[in-house]
Amino acid sequence: MNLDDLPLRDDLRGMQPYGAPQLDVPVRLNTNENSYPLPEPVVSAVEKALGEVLRDLNRYPDRDAVALRADLAAYLGHGLSAENLWAANGSNEVQQQLLQAFGGPGRSALGFTPSYSMHPLLALSAGTRWIDGARAADFSIDVPAAIAQLDQHRPDVVFLCSPNNPTGTALDPAVTRAVLDAAPGMVVVDEAYAEFARPGTLSALELLDAYPRLVVTRTMSKAFAFAGARVGYLAAHPAVVDALQLVRLPYHLSALTQAAARAALRHADATLATVEAIKQQRDRIVRRLPELGLTVADSDANFVLFGGFDDQRALWRALLERGVLVRDVGLTGWLRVTAGTPEETSAFLDAAAAVLREETS
Repeated sequence: MNLDDLPLRDDLRGMQPYGAPQLDVPVRLNTNENSYPLPEPVVSAVEKALGEVLRDLNRYPDRDAVALRADLAAYLGHGLSAENLWAANGSNEVQQQLLQAFGGPGRSALGFTPSYSMHPLLALSAGTRWIDGARAADFSIDVPAAIAQLDQHRPDVVFLCSPNNPTGTALDPAVTRAVLDAAPGMVVVDEAYAEFARPGTLSALELLDAYPRLVVTRTMSKAFAFAGARVGYLAAHPAVVDALQLVRLPYHLSALTQAAARAALRHADATLATVEAIKQQRDRIVRRLPELGLTVADSDANFVLFGGFDDQRALWRALLERGVLVRDVGLTGWLRVTAGTPEETSAFLDAAAAVLREETS
């Protein structure tokens, strides 16, 4: 028996699981991970926190993760409290819960693509019709065009990414406000890479008081170097948190996860120290690639989208042959590279230069 022999849902037939290649190469810059390991003080704090809860693993965890939500609210600031926060196993689960609560059969969700490729898959998992909203040729969102699409489709949920993945550019606040004013339902702003934004970049958190149907999702995977812990969260009106309580699985966030996340938050300064180092390498990539004749998208994230070549698969393979793994995001003529350590970034830039020299020789 194989997959085709099972009574699978029709809308899942022919699909492939989401995921980037996991290859054993010297330099892995394809999944936007934080290339720096957790600092030793954070490791020690997490180990101590886990030890303190191990003896109580026979009991269910705090179902609503109230203490963690309070810590997350304190981290975000903006006058938020635990009632405004919700946490789950990565921002993907948070967004899936949002679609379970506000999407579903007979409802639709719209995102301006290219954007985070999990959003359509999460919509599918929740039985929500997905609508590809169009971006301009430079990957920006044109306000009149966006409003026209919202008026045409009347989606129940709208996804925005700021900074956007895979392009890396943060949204102009005017675009966010225009979408919030025009959207008939919920607006979810995915800020997974917010900590990497360039100075002066505004967060949608600034708009929460004015727009009760706004949701801002974040993650500890990137800036906090906590990808293996799977902790995501949102900030929203308390009524939104109440809605998610209707669809969340019971005891969805383990006691171990809650304890580890709280320990990391208590040492946020140490963990986030790597952010500035990564931003320096990102900006180094943005400066260097045009010198090699390539095009880059402005980046406020920990990665850079670059293009200017005809066959992205050929360049992807050529870089891989030199021990550097980047991401083919499915955009013709474009690839995405994560900003890593100085050594990893040098390896990528050297490999890119070598490949381009061979092509022109």
